[in-house]
This record gives sequence, structure tokens and C-alpha cells, in this order.
Amino acid sequence: MDHKTLRQLLNDVASGALAPEQALERIAPAQLALGRRLACGLHLDLDRAPRTGQSEVVFGQGKSPEQLILAVGGLIEAGQPALVTRLDSARGKYLAKHVPEGVYWPTAGLFTVGRPVDLSEPWPSAGQAMVIAAGASDLPVALEALGCAMFFGLDCGLASDVGVAGLHRLLQRGESLAKARLHIVVAGMEGALPSVVAGLYGKPVIGVPTSVGYGTGLGGIAALLSMLNACAPGIAVVNIDNGYGAAAMAAKLLG
Repeated sequence: MDHKTLRQLLNDVASGALAPEQALERIAPAQLALGRRLACGLHLDLDRAPRTGQSEVVFGQGKSPEQLILAVGGLIEAGQPALVTRLDSARGKYLAKHVPEGVYWPTAGLFTVGRPVDLSEPWPSAGQAMVIAAGASDLPVALEALGCAMFFGLDCGLASDVGVAGLHRLLQRGESLAKARLHIVVAGMEGALPSVVAGLYGKPVIGVPTSVGYGTGLGGIAALLSMLNACAPGIAVVNIDNGYGAAAMAAKLLG
């Protein structure tokens, strides 16, 4: 049971529209289902939403197809939405085949059930949160951030391929970036874009370094260090390629 449903139940009891016994009947099944253990080493955290404000999310990388089906099926059976991250093509297509009510988004590596997520083009160009991708090569991570933000209920837009090699492209998106309350800036190579965005628009910036780049980029470490050493104030940084982590933090800040 999520925060919204629980709050509505409490409001109904307070207003007299619902008897306490009736509310208890609705809450009890959810409590009994908490912490469901499944096969294959899985233990679903079904009370994560009321405890933290965000429901259980399945990390797809390294899990077998059987584990993925069990995890997603367990969430659906408990009446919860399902988000799976870090899915390769084979596992994503397998889930889409066996869980037809869900949608696999291959570029983002996401599978979603039960929440409105649409990563088909054209992507939304404005929102309270803006995902800004330095290059088209950063799109997989940027779309992971966008899709997860949508799953968490954020009004979110995307500005792609606006990196420091041609800053005029960023300035062309100035109106939507200025109106946003928060920026998720995704960049590989030298990772300079978060500093530029923070210096221009003054909104909170969540920097997401990506592993895109040549040899001395060290798989995203150079971009990570650049973002951590940014001189513009108001920048926080998540792990390399962690679009999900950026979206989860954005949802907590704007929720």
C-alpha cells in the first residue's frame, strides 16, 4: 500500500466516511504480504513504498530470466507497479514475451508495468525536471533517467546532444531549462556539462557521469572526477551510468 492510498484511508476514517474496522480490513492484507520470499534467492520488499516513498525496483543486470519473471510477477500479484532496470536485449525481450502487460524500452534498458512511462519519440521537451544529455552517445543513460523519473511520477523532459562541443545547442533550449526546477545532467568524455548548466541556470543539478569516452576517460572515472570537482555550486553527483539513482533522488527532492 503506497503513501497516497494509506493517506486517503486515514482521511476517510478521520472524516467518518470509513469505519476504523473497514480501514483495518484493507490494510491487513498488505501487511500480511510484506517481505515476501520467493524462489531463486529473491525476497521482495513489498513495504518499501510506505516506508521510503518509492516502491521496490528490480535490478535486472545479473539476474536470470527465471528470477526476473518471479520478481516482476510477485510485484504484480501484490498489486504494485514494477520497474526493472539494467536489462540487456535478451532479458528485456524475454520479459516482454512472458509479461505482456509490461513494456520493454530497449535503449534505456528498462521494463515497466503499472505506471505511465513513454520513451517513444518525440520525447517531452519540457518539465519540472529536465534530463540533459551532453551527447547522443549518452542517451541510454539519459533515457534510463527519464523513464525512471516518469515511473516515479515526475513531470520530466529531455534535451539531448547539447554538450560543450557546441554550447549554442544548449542555449537554444534555454526557456525550458530556465523553467525547470531541477536538472539531471548526463555527460561522458570530460564531464564538463553539469558545471555549465549549474552556472547558467542556478537550479539544483544532479550530475550523472557516463562511461562514454576514449581510453583516458577510464570508463567514466574522468567524467566523475570532473563533476565532483565542479566549481559551480549546487551540483550533486551519482555513480557512473546511474540514471536510475539520479531519477530516484530527483523524485525525492521534487515529490
